[in-house]
Formats: sequence, structure tokens, C-alpha cells
Amino acid sequence: MTPRTYAIRTFGCQMNEHDSERIAGLLEADGLVPALGPDDADVVVLNTCCIRENADNKLYGTLGRLKTAKEQRPGLEIIVSGCLAQNDREELQRRAGHVDVILGTHNVHRAVDLLHQARESGPIMEIWDEALEEAESFPSALAVRREVGHAAWVSIQIGCDNTCTYCIVPSVRGRELSRPFGELVAEVQRLAADGVHEITLLGQNVNSYGRDLTLQRRQDADHDADHGADALIAGAQWAADPARRVRPLFADLLAAVSAVEGIERVRFTSPHPKDLRPETIAAMADNAAVCNHLHLPLQSGSDAILTAMHRGYTAERYLEKLAAARAGIEDLAVSTDIIVGFPGETDADFERTLEVAAEAEFDLAFTFIFSPRDGTVAATYTDRFLDPDLVGRRYSRLHTVTERSALAKHRARIGRIEEVVVEGVSKRNESMLASRTRQNKLLHFASAAPLRPGTRASVLVTDAGAHYLTGELVEVLAAPRHRTRIPVTAG
Repeated sequence: MTPRTYAIRTFGCQMNEHDSERIAGLLEADGLVPALGPDDADVVVLNTCCIRENADNKLYGTLGRLKTAKEQRPGLEIIVSGCLAQNDREELQRRAGHVDVILGTHNVHRAVDLLHQARESGPIMEIWDEALEEAESFPSALAVRREVGHAAWVSIQIGCDNTCTYCIVPSVRGRELSRPFGELVAEVQRLAADGVHEITLLGQNVNSYGRDLTLQRRQDADHDADHGADALIAGAQWAADPARRVRPLFADLLAAVSAVEGIERVRFTSPHPKDLRPETIAAMADNAAVCNHLHLPLQSGSDAILTAMHRGYTAERYLEKLAAARAGIEDLAVSTDIIVGFPGETDADFERTLEVAAEAEFDLAFTFIFSPRDGTVAATYTDRFLDPDLVGRRYSRLHTVTERSALAKHRARIGRIEEVVVEGVSKRNESMLASRTRQNKLLHFASAAPLRPGTRASVLVTDAGAHYLTGELVEVLAAPRHRTRIPVTAG
């Protein structure tokens, strides 16, 4: 009997991508196999994002095409999951009655069960308003089908306790919950044994990881300084501290996962500037596996706008933290996010953003035009919304400043030999390979012999653009290690 097939399309960030890996793992555990593409799939999963408006448009456009496909193939099953499903559940159900299953961000583990239920009783929507704290319900306890063998994402927390007025994440992902320290280290050890040598730690605010764990241990009325339990939940370093202060554990975690045998690169995203602490900078500098890249979202250079955004820092404080990171970490590359046209942004506010962006000299900037999202505080500032043409002109000016800095940073690397990890064939030129440096820079180069993804090599940089480097292969350093077949179970 020919097995049923599935295809997953992901809209959004790395958290969504990792959730898609989990859904793939669940589907494969249920006997499905990957389809060649969505047109050939028996089950199509759309894992959604609701951060920006274009994600909504892409989703509903895709659903419209799938409606036609389902009319032609009645056996086609459609699942919509993720942030937009969590936030716009009724709208989605109203506009897409042909969807079989709608589920949110807190019940990813229910995807297959709901699909079976829908086959029996018809379309179903199940949205949980908060996550369960039981380990078996935590998303990272699920089987994962990784798309690449040498790299893996590791979720260290879910949710967010910040109150940024433009952000929908706290509404769709819930309050911040950190995974136990020992569980994370054990997962990285299993990944390393499976051939993974690069991990990316994921969280809505990784810098605050573990604050809730240490608070839990301090508030536990029955807690009697149980060193073993403390070490499992909050790490050996915190357990050995007689004070057992309530504090984040991210720096401790960086050191611990970097020490796992076989792990050569550790990345993370995303940190919040207000929580970037000296010990995190020190951990990045002192642990060779931690990559020389920091994504530090600025969002605005205006103190007035930062206050309206509830960001918790000033532009001056941001630049101080940026300077400390660059002083402490050798050859650090810094990327950022900046929003243009936040409600009430004046010409002076925007000019200040240009000044700060120019002073910061970012290696890469993701620039966005403000998009009001239902459910956020900023979406209610309708009397302060700006003229779209004005915002467009501002966006263009900011883009010019950030591209100039990025190009200068990249040109400064011409003539250097970079250690890279091959990611696959270049999308720009199929005769080239795409690779990634320790600074998270995309580097294209040619190779006479095919190199598998995960191969480490040294490459001489010969040219540069604002978003990539070009080079010549110097030496192949190591081939990717053998790994067992996925999916694997994290918990």
C-alpha cells in the first residue's frame, strides 16, 4: 500500500520553522512520508505567522488555491496551525471553511489526533489559550524531523513576558516558560550524538532564560537546598551558589551547551537589549563554540518612540550595550531590527533613528514598516497613524543608511580567510555553493568537487555585496559526520 504523503509550508520566524519540524515528526510517526511538493500531498500543513500583514495575505492566498485543489481532490486534508491561527481563529474559520484542522501554538502535539478526529466528525478547531507545563505537552518533547543533518534548533523557552506595544507574540505564545537546564543539555548531547555540530538556541527573549526557573526554586515552600534537583532545573553553577539568587541562566547555558562534545557552533536568537548582561557577553567571548554574531533589535533610535514601544531602554543605553559587546567579543558581527513609521513618529524621531543606525554600523539590518496587528496596544493608536507615502520615503532613507553600513562591513572582509559550513547549492548561482561564516554571513564559492551540507571549509573572500560575500575555496577542513535517520525525540 502506498503511504500517504504530507507537505508543510511555514510562514514566519525560526520558532515557526521549528514547530513545523515537530509537526513533520508527528506526521511521520503516524506513517506519512514527505511529498515532492504541495500539489502531490495528501495532507498540507500551513504553519502561520501573524507578526506582519503580508503573512496574512500569503496565507489566505494559499488557502484560496488549496480550496480549488480540494474541489479537484476531495481526499486532500488541510491543517492550519501557528500564531495566526491562535490569534485570528474565528476569522480563519469564517474565511476558510474548507480547512480540516485549525490549531494554535500551545497544542502542536495534538496535530495528528485532531486530524484523525476531523476524518470522523468533520472540520475541527482547537485553540488553547495557554500552554500546559507538563513536560510531555511542551513542544520540544515532540519528535522532530530535521531538514538538515548538521544543524538543529533547540527551543529553550516559549512565550514572552515583555509588553512591547507593537508585538502580538505574548498574546499568541503566552507567558514565558523556560525548559529545565538539564533537559536542554541532555537534548544537545543527543543531537551531537546524532551528527549535529551546529545548534541555534531559540526563545522570544533568550537573555531572560531561566529567570522563572530560579524564581520557582526560591519560592518552593518545600525546597530544602536539594543540590541535585537544583542542578537539574537550574544548572550546576546556580546550584553551587549558596545565595541561589533569582537570575537569568542564559550565560550558564551557553557555557554548558558549548562544552558538549561534537558541538562546534552555537547560535541564538533573539535577545532583548534591556536584558543583555555582562555575563552573557563574557560567555560569548570565553566559549569558542559560541559564534561571533549578535542579533540585537534596536527598533527605533528615538527615546520617545522606544518609550511608546515599551522597549525598556534608551538609544544611549542601547549603544552602550552594543559597545560593550563589541569590546568584549572579538570580530563580532551585529544585526538588528528597525521599525519605521511607528504611530506618532515625528521627523525628529526618524532623524534620530538614522543617526543611531549610522553610529551603530550594523552588519545587517532587517527594516520594516509598522503594521498594526489586531490585539496589540499600538493598533489602537489610530489617531497617530502616519501617511503611507511619508513612511515609504523614510523607509527608503533608512534602507540606504543600513545598506551602506552592511556593504562597508562586508568589503572590510575581502582578503580574509573565513571558516565556513556549507549549506547547499547557492540560490543566486547554481554553479556555486552557499555557506555560512561564524559571523552568520552568507558566503558563495565554487568547488570542483561536490561538497555535502555540513562540510567545513576555509574560503578566501574575494568580493562582497551588502548581503553576501564571494570567495575561493582554500581547503576542505572536515566532512559532515554520520547521523542516524530522523525523526528523533527530544524529550
